[in-house]
Amino acid sequence: MMQSKFDFALAAPEITLLVMGMVILVLDAFSTCKRRTTTYVLSLLTLAVLTVMQSYLWVNTPSFTRTFSGLFVGDAMSHLLKIVSYISVALTLVYGREYIQSRDMLRGGEFYVLVLLALLGQMVMISAGNFLTIYLGLELMSLALYALVAIRRDHTESTEAAMKYFVLGALASGFLLYGVSMIYGATGTLDLAGVAEFIASGDFEALPLVFGLVFLVCGLAFKLGAVPFHMWVPDVYQGSPTAVTLVLAAAPKLAAFAIAMRILVTALGDLVIEWQPMLMILAVLSLAIGNLTALMQTNFKRMLAYSTISHMGFVLLAMSSGSIEGDKAVDSYAYGSAMFYMITYVLTTLASFGLVMLMSREGFECENIDDLKGLNKRSPWMAGMILVLMCSLAGLPPLVGFSAKLMVLQVLMLNDHLWLALIAVAFSLIGAFYYLRVIKVVYFDEPVAATPDLPRTCFFPRTLMMLNGALVLVLGLIPSSLMNLCLIAIKNTIVF
Repeated sequence: MMQSKFDFALAAPEITLLVMGMVILVLDAFSTCKRRTTTYVLSLLTLAVLTVMQSYLWVNTPSFTRTFSGLFVGDAMSHLLKIVSYISVALTLVYGREYIQSRDMLRGGEFYVLVLLALLGQMVMISAGNFLTIYLGLELMSLALYALVAIRRDHTESTEAAMKYFVLGALASGFLLYGVSMIYGATGTLDLAGVAEFIASGDFEALPLVFGLVFLVCGLAFKLGAVPFHMWVPDVYQGSPTAVTLVLAAAPKLAAFAIAMRILVTALGDLVIEWQPMLMILAVLSLAIGNLTALMQTNFKRMLAYSTISHMGFVLLAMSSGSIEGDKAVDSYAYGSAMFYMITYVLTTLASFGLVMLMSREGFECENIDDLKGLNKRSPWMAGMILVLMCSLAGLPPLVGFSAKLMVLQVLMLNDHLWLALIAVAFSLIGAFYYLRVIKVVYFDEPVAATPDLPRTCFFPRTLMMLNGALVLVLGLIPSSLMNLCLIAIKNTIVF
């Protein structure tokens, strides 16, 4: 591990994003273009530059570097998750370009700047080496997301969703902050590595640490959308404009996974016997409530929201299947599987909500499952995309969803958690029903007469959508490429 007091080069992507966000905000104030083309192009160019910078840092810096007195960490996990975050935000902007334009969401161009500021918060969270940095990044991301949910001020559902998200988000932040205060009181430090060293020494009182751990897990569960802290997910996903729903559903999940790994594995790894059962309970509840409730949904976005809850159950299963004895090989595979599942879930979600936006048009939101009736007769390529995505989310081979679930089941079996594996398989079979129902509606139902014709899809978003779908298939056929990256990231990152 390399320690540097002030390494600004390591934080160059964050600095660049902050500067470009301010530049884009100022330039947009003088823009007279209703489509905000300059703002859109500059945002995409910024994300492209960040991807190149992050890739360069990954290749040319030590595998694990702490800087700014331990507040900021540069490691393989942070590089990989940030690159995936840049890609997901770029795809979100491309998919949502026409959607936000047709709904008058570009009156001041705030959408692009808020998305970039939310991304900046996520980057700070991903590279956090201190509880203070985690909270700073979390609040920066959350405040931007609250504003995004409420960006359609004349839309009642969006305003209601924003209020629910703000109130429950503030409550979750309170849980997290209270947990941090308990950990600080017990250890005397906010540094994650310092907390780990203090616990490893064995000279501590268990009660305040465990008490703080409970509150930290509650806060993390809210950010992941796990049961019983899932109440905001379906309402906010359904009430938000679909472009904002995609912002919420993709990159923030990567940041939440990163801070879960930093807190639970890096800082509190020696308390695994305490937090592992908590994650197992959250995982089983998420699988049960997510899949069973999704069966009854008629709104496509709401169904995908409950689907998200069930998928977070799989991520938590993988995270909770690490070895209590500290077997590094088992731990690496468990946490690597969790990272693989999260990344592939984000890729699939991007295409799923992206399709909803491409099928929507001015004055019509393609949100209900019945709106997809007979889609194959109106647009075979969109129907084919839905077929691929729903089968992947259901975990059917040879798509990436199958590979991700198989890896989680393998690591559960490896740790003799047969009962958890059986529960996961049972609820996956239940969940397959509502995914297959969507496919049935698309291919075998007659179109509803009142459903408007599909809008013309621009070449760029259509091409990216097809590449997104192809990636879901290719990673299912060759999962080892991404899985190896995840394993390398975990092995070079986590201090066991």
